[in-house]
Amino acid sequence: MLLMFVTSTAFAADLEEKKQELRQKTAVTLDKLYQQQPSARKAIEHSAGYAVFNNTGFKLGFFGSAHGRGMAVSNEDGREVFMKMNEFQVGLGLGIKEYALIFVFASQDDWNSFVENGWEFGAQATAAADDGSNGDSMQGAVSVTPGIWMYQMTNKGLALELAVKGTRYYKDADFN
Repeated sequence: MLLMFVTSTAFAADLEEKKQELRQKTAVTLDKLYQQQPSARKAIEHSAGYAVFNNTGFKLGFFGSAHGRGMAVSNEDGREVFMKMNEFQVGLGLGIKEYALIFVFASQDDWNSFVENGWEFGAQATAAADDGSNGDSMQGAVSVTPGIWMYQMTNKGLALELAVKGTRYYKDADFN
């Protein structure tokens, strides 16, 4: 009985440590975004919520994939949801990259749908950064669907184009 209690306590401490590590990565990623795109701070602070994913991808020949972890935060109530990302792609290429994706949600319904139902992309998304109503507040972001914007950063800075191929976002059952 004592061994079970000690094991579950150690597991809980390890899990909380991993969650704190994700919170720290999220803060660092947002700081980098704000340095590269200062208007992003206002856009995120005035949104219903946001999600930040740090990912690693590779491409070898015709096949590639990426995976990552992140978290979604509701600005309405401060709720945190820990999530995962998987991506699969086909096309000629070679290389490994680390990158971050930051989603910005215009409404609480958009945020709730993203975290509760997950999300899948199956096509390429490239768009202008100005939707006519948000003006320069979303400069540097790409509209992926009405009410949802995304920033993509690599170690070389803010990406000007975005291609999302066979990508799935979903709750991390181990962390929630």
